[in-house]
Amino acid sequence: MLTNISSLLRAYAQKSGAAAAVSMRSYSDFTPQATFEIKKCDLHKLDEAPATEVVMTREEGLKYYHIMQTIRRMELKADQLYKQKIIRGFCHLYDGQEACAVGIEAAINMSDHLITAYRAHGYTYTRGGTVKKIMAELTGRRGGIAKGKGGSMHMYCKNFYGGNGIVGAQVPLGAGVALACKYQGNNELCVCLYGDGAANQGQIFETYNMASLWKLPVIFICENNRYGMGTSVERAAASTDYYKRGEFIPGLRVDGMDVLCVREATRFAAEHCRSGKGPILMELQTYRYHGHSMSDPGISYRTRDEIQEVRSKSDPISLLKDRLLSNNMASVEELKVIDVEVRKEIEDAAQFATTDPEPPLDELCNHMFSNNPPVEVRGTNPWAKLKSVS
Repeated sequence: MLTNISSLLRAYAQKSGAAAAVSMRSYSDFTPQATFEIKKCDLHKLDEAPATEVVMTREEGLKYYHIMQTIRRMELKADQLYKQKIIRGFCHLYDGQEACAVGIEAAINMSDHLITAYRAHGYTYTRGGTVKKIMAELTGRRGGIAKGKGGSMHMYCKNFYGGNGIVGAQVPLGAGVALACKYQGNNELCVCLYGDGAANQGQIFETYNMASLWKLPVIFICENNRYGMGTSVERAAASTDYYKRGEFIPGLRVDGMDVLCVREATRFAAEHCRSGKGPILMELQTYRYHGHSMSDPGISYRTRDEIQEVRSKSDPISLLKDRLLSNNMASVEELKVIDVEVRKEIEDAAQFATTDPEPPLDELCNHMFSNNPPVEVRGTNPWAKLKSVS
């Protein structure tokens, strides 16, 4: 990625004239890495804590910035296409919460596993999906990541199990993935995400119990964006200390708007799981800028001033950008080049998503079975008239 940024920066300088060329600096002029003080985590049943003095390299910072900007721009484009009625149905956007996805991925391996709820576009991207395939899935096109049949809530790629539409239902599935990791002895783990709105679900507490009994390598993560649909956490939960909800499971409460806080907490949690200590619970305190879904304007239960205050004081992208610039780890011109590159990628993906054909009707029942179709019962089966090919 850095090679690509370098070439883009040179092209930008050539187009912008001498002023831009003068402002360019060689990579040797930049600080290769810097140490940062980050917010301390709140702890539950833990004697040790994640580090509060952490190192970020220039390469890591530019990578995090690029990914977070891509997620942000992708979601804003989805908002636009939805309002144009090109994207239809349910659509839950992730802008504001980018530090959660990027921080988590920075601390685990691509061979590890991840499952989340329906606010899944960002995780589909960080798990290896392309913007082009994600946008095409949102518009229900053949080139989508689920071949146009999943839509906003049902996207998948290797070691990423969705995108799940039933509130809280992904949590026991994630524990099942963790059970498979332990059974196979592959030193892998499962990150299992849910929101504050799902945190009161009974199936989550049942899963806590099984995961603790069997010491499963699972990181339960509650993305607390302060509102479950249109209900604030204070009105929905008798206890808003979600990191303590596991009771007998250790927990952490983390600043979910700071990518470095999320990275260090996830790194700590991953080491806990891989060492055989069983599950751990994390609460990421974050915020969504959009409403719960595109059908929710998001201002009937909170004020515009509240949203603007979070944007101005706690925006995860602005926080990272300020760190890069103030520590001489990047230049304004370099970050502008990344912004231009991201916008172009999003526009190209949107163009594809609006011109790619919809899947034909004869593909309706494909990929229903992994091997052979079901046996016939009384001379027929569900696919007597429709074929299913895997």
